[in-house]
Amino acid sequence: MATSRPKRAAGDGGITVAEPFRGVIRLDVRDSVADWTPYTLPKAPDGAPNILIILYDDTGQASWSPYGGRINMPTLDRLADNGLTYTQWHTTALCSPTRSTFLTGRNHHVNRFASITEGSNGFPGAAARLPAECATIGQVLQDNGFATYWIGKNHNVPTEDISAAGNRSEWPLSKGFDRFYGFLGGETNQWYPDLVVDNHFIEPPATPEEGYHLSKDLADQAIMMLRDQHSVAPSKPWFMWFCPGANHAPHHAPQEYIDKYKGMFDDGYEAYREWVLARMIERGVVPEDTDLTPLNPMSDDVSNPADYVRPWAELGDDERKLFARMAEVFAGFSEYTDVQIGRVVEFLERTGQLDNTLIFYCADNGASGEGTASGSVNENKFFNGYPDDLQENLSYIDALGGPDAYNHYPTGWAAAFSTPYQMFKRYSQFAGGTCDPMIIHWPKGIKAKGEMRHQYHHSTDIVPTILDAVGLEMPTVYRGVDQYPLSGVSMRYSFDDAHAPTTKKRQYYAMLGTRGIWQDGWKASAIHAPISGKGHFDKDRWELYHVDEDRAEAHDLADQHPEKLQELIATWFEEADANFVLPLDDRTALEMITVERPRSEPARSRYVYYPDTTPVPEAVAVNIRGRSYKILADVEVTMESQGVIFAHGARFGGHTLFIKDRRLHYVYNFLGIKPEQTFVSDVLAPGQLTLGVEFTKERQGSHGESLGTTKLYVGEQVVAQGPMRAQVGTFTLCGDGLCVGFDSADPVSRDYPVGFAFTGGKILGVGIDIGDDQYLDLEKEAAAAFARD
Repeated sequence: MATSRPKRAAGDGGITVAEPFRGVIRLDVRDSVADWTPYTLPKAPDGAPNILIILYDDTGQASWSPYGGRINMPTLDRLADNGLTYTQWHTTALCSPTRSTFLTGRNHHVNRFASITEGSNGFPGAAARLPAECATIGQVLQDNGFATYWIGKNHNVPTEDISAAGNRSEWPLSKGFDRFYGFLGGETNQWYPDLVVDNHFIEPPATPEEGYHLSKDLADQAIMMLRDQHSVAPSKPWFMWFCPGANHAPHHAPQEYIDKYKGMFDDGYEAYREWVLARMIERGVVPEDTDLTPLNPMSDDVSNPADYVRPWAELGDDERKLFARMAEVFAGFSEYTDVQIGRVVEFLERTGQLDNTLIFYCADNGASGEGTASGSVNENKFFNGYPDDLQENLSYIDALGGPDAYNHYPTGWAAAFSTPYQMFKRYSQFAGGTCDPMIIHWPKGIKAKGEMRHQYHHSTDIVPTILDAVGLEMPTVYRGVDQYPLSGVSMRYSFDDAHAPTTKKRQYYAMLGTRGIWQDGWKASAIHAPISGKGHFDKDRWELYHVDEDRAEAHDLADQHPEKLQELIATWFEEADANFVLPLDDRTALEMITVERPRSEPARSRYVYYPDTTPVPEAVAVNIRGRSYKILADVEVTMESQGVIFAHGARFGGHTLFIKDRRLHYVYNFLGIKPEQTFVSDVLAPGQLTLGVEFTKERQGSHGESLGTTKLYVGEQVVAQGPMRAQVGTFTLCGDGLCVGFDSADPVSRDYPVGFAFTGGKILGVGIDIGDDQYLDLEKEAAAAFARD
């Protein structure tokens, strides 16, 4: 049961003031007395529990079975039946910011995470680098005798640091974690993930054809680390942060799990909202008088059109079939991952560790609306500002969830899985973006079993809860730096007292131009759409909700209580001033992602890459998007030469230069839209050749894409040419970078197999030029350089 534990100060860096040597030193060691005290590392407090945090992505409360949802979560059900289900636990409404609060216990702007790492800017609350004033829970526990492990998603490393030559100061091993296995970006392909072990990149250990899926791989790695720990030091407690790629796009799952949900979402998202609200009321998740909020609550003058929900009754039969299938895939992805997590839980039970392991099983923000109103077979379109096409999407219906798709359901399911609240992920002013599932399980420390808890809490409260449970305090000085105070409060008081009043008094919200404030059961919300690009925040209309009486935030009381509203608005500005919140930023996703950010390397117009080096990630690779460019490769070609010379991106966006059947090929894969744009030479003569491509941008398309002409060169000769369109946003968010001599992970083109390493010749190097020099002049320079080699 939740008895109090005496707390121990963590000290400066986990090591308190240096102890004096109390032994005896003589000329001869035989006459001397040793004293190990000054050199002994701290041990964890006696009886401290292990800590396991399971943090899903993009999941509203109404998704999962413990809250009444249709998605079966057998592991989570088991933990909920023997633990506590929290109904008013909140997050920041977006990934990196929420994860930063899990790391430090401070508000996301204090952590410098106003947005995701890709949306960083040069203001104090948005730099995407944890300040020295915010020691992490990993550092505190590691310095106090815990083993520390991070499995799965990170998304708290600045984009410019994600490379083989990147600064490691923000990587997990520099933030208090002994081991890391996972991916550093915001998302990754679940079949072909972009993997990092500790401080270096690796290729996936297997292929989809060999049964690989990231969720299983992460569970395998977690069990391996815990098995090693238990074998060597079974008395040493551990902290594991397990962050699967689920339920973030791409929604990828084994077919047998997708098929389990066949037909289960055919009634549509509006019917699901009605059905699940009744279940949530029956289970006591929300009060009996909770009302359902409108499907499209925001007026056209303030909304983002991409977030509109198309009524089910207005959809055609093909659209309903497609949308229902997208929900089935999402459900299968979620359950499959839960089953893999169940293997970790079973290992803890088998080794006698489960009873004294404090488990938090939760999600980082509400369900995602990034699939837009019509869903997507390639979520990268959203980040390129490019619309989906229904007929194209329908052609993928049987491929959804597999390696050939990068799918994301439509906004209707985001609203449904966030029932009964308004909106979804990114909307921080509404509970649909912030009110998420949270199950806590700790048999040795919690007497209550299978109960609900309705106290209002936030992701900033997890670190204080962990410290309270293990008997430590956050240091006031860490490694010589005065620390910011914790923003959160411990939830431990609620473990064995269902009726204890909420100890949290206020919590501000701000994300992508949206904002709100909760205080003592009341909530004020500014009506503004995220990443809408509309600005004019001084004209925002504020609504007022009495959340203690109106859990769904369905009834605006601004007119009835104008004084309360003004009080809360003033409180929001107080919190904004204290937490580095301003300036607000609602620029579009494309504008935010393409902001020029500081780099360790000065800007240049020419880049040279060499074969067989680690793939160069998107953020630090040459940026050809939205401009003209030239690619030149110095290659020794033989009769047997074949393989990739250059590749950047993946099948859902990218381009590649390769030799196949003795011909030079250049393929530009525009957002995965078929057919691939292909340029092919005649048969190549053996020799030392300069092979290249030149794209000349001539105008901008209706969706911002670049339109122009591409020429394929062998030496000085144009061997193929024609019109081409090119992306202006990221090639891929899943991590596949720029490669020379092979194509990592998921290949750019369907014209060659995975990897397709260059053989039968030699690549000296590949140069990419984004300046104004003519291609033929560059070719002469490259030929001269080749001759000197």
